[in-house]
Amino acid sequence: MNFSIYFTGLMMGLSLIVAIGAQNAFILRQGLRNEHIFVVCFACALSDAVLIVLGVTSLQQIARLLPWLDPVMRYGGAAFLAWYGAKSLFSALRSNAALAEAEARTAGFRQTLATCLALTWLNPHVYLDTVVLLGTISTRYPGYQASFAAGAVTGSFLFFFSLGYGATRLRPIFSKPSSWRMLETLVAATMWIIAFKLIGGM
Repeated sequence: MNFSIYFTGLMMGLSLIVAIGAQNAFILRQGLRNEHIFVVCFACALSDAVLIVLGVTSLQQIARLLPWLDPVMRYGGAAFLAWYGAKSLFSALRSNAALAEAEARTAGFRQTLATCLALTWLNPHVYLDTVVLLGTISTRYPGYQASFAAGAVTGSFLFFFSLGYGATRLRPIFSKPSSWRMLETLVAATMWIIAFKLIGGM
């Protein structure tokens, strides 16, 4: 285990997953309502883990068969991250969105789990983030991809469980639009830094 690369994977995973979206808003809502928090967090984290491992292992094998794929994926990933960062910055400058008050009506276990899995597996961005981007970044660390993947998986578990169980304390903060703007600005900066590193070969 290379702890430096593990930490890099941890930070990369966290920076990609922290972006505000339907999945994270759903976890926040479940946390605020104290409904099926463990199952929702575990389902999201486990799904991420499966996709991260798939990305790290499959991209390695494909790269051996298609050597031209690495630069294409690297520059393509950098372009996507640059766009993603610009989108986050635009949202930070223009958006007034804040997390709405949780609904009073409770949802059943199966309905909650189905919604959680749909928000995860039917979202095309999750494949770009985990399989493509993290898988591509891991190729920058030959021989230590397992350490990178372990860090990214750890980041997913840390984030989802912290988000779900910390929702009550986060509520006073993220009920304010200014807090969302600050977070989106941080996400934009992080995306651009990663894009620059991808283009520069890490």
